[in-house]
Amino acid sequence: MSNPTSHANQSGQKLRIAVVGTGYLGRFHAQKYQQLEQCDLIAISDVDAARAKEVADELNTQAITNHKDLVGLVDAVSIASPTTTHFDVAKDCLAAGIHVLVEKPITVNQSEAQTLIDLAKENGCVLQVGHLERFNPALLSVADQIVDPVFIESHRLAPFNLRGTDVNVVLDLMIHDIDIILHLVNSDVKAIHANGAAVVSTATDIANVRLEFENGCVANVTASRVSGKKERRMRFFQKDSYIAIDFQENTTRVCTVDRSQQPVDDIPAIHCTDESLNAGDAILAEIEAFIVAITTKTRPLVSGEDGLRALNTAILIGQKLA
Repeated sequence: MSNPTSHANQSGQKLRIAVVGTGYLGRFHAQKYQQLEQCDLIAISDVDAARAKEVADELNTQAITNHKDLVGLVDAVSIASPTTTHFDVAKDCLAAGIHVLVEKPITVNQSEAQTLIDLAKENGCVLQVGHLERFNPALLSVADQIVDPVFIESHRLAPFNLRGTDVNVVLDLMIHDIDIILHLVNSDVKAIHANGAAVVSTATDIANVRLEFENGCVANVTASRVSGKKERRMRFFQKDSYIAIDFQENTTRVCTVDRSQQPVDDIPAIHCTDESLNAGDAILAEIEAFIVAITTKTRPLVSGEDGLRALNTAILIGQKLA
């Protein structure tokens, strides 16, 4: 099937955009598209007609209750509807030649994710997955220094929120860290050890996971949605260096061993650098990357394959927790 966006780009027209799902993230996506000169926000789609109209009126666009009605109207969509709807919405859009940015997790199972990946390839579409933390300024500032981690510690804690409880805490929160870790370690997972408990919801609300990789790296990952505070931290240990990232505060610490200096009492010289970054706008950066992938016909920073890899690991963890 031909891709309508190719013609739009070549003629210099704006990309015609819609957002499916008007919850917390969907509304933000719509606002960001409205800010971009190269985009024309054509519609807001939600099965809740009143909510769709509310957000559409706010952004001076039209409300649609059935995502299938977007075919022929738009070149690209952001899908921020509940996880259980991702597959059906994305499948219909990709089959119609519409580029897709779908929130994480990509789908509820691996076969659905693979189907979307195949559809995107068949129709020449960009399929990007919304692993938002990849666009965090703190991570981006030090990512090139994380070259061969041997041990990783990750903590993602949040107070209880009904949003996201349609899945367990691994698919809700931990999958962000799983994606980052898989991306930076770049090795297959050899073994998974997991413990967790359901506290408030009927699914696992707190979990601790140990991932062992083929290259020897070990990652200890904790996620909780029943915490009294918010915390999003990662620490990477590798030969002669230690890198800490605070996603919440947008700060980093990089410590390196200076082998050129003479050790004192057998203790090597260690130099640490702390940096505080501007908060930035990760959602806008994510959407801009999506637009770049469409207009340049390049692989998105977080591809469908990345989304599937993170989902597969998260599901394996979930099986260990069951």
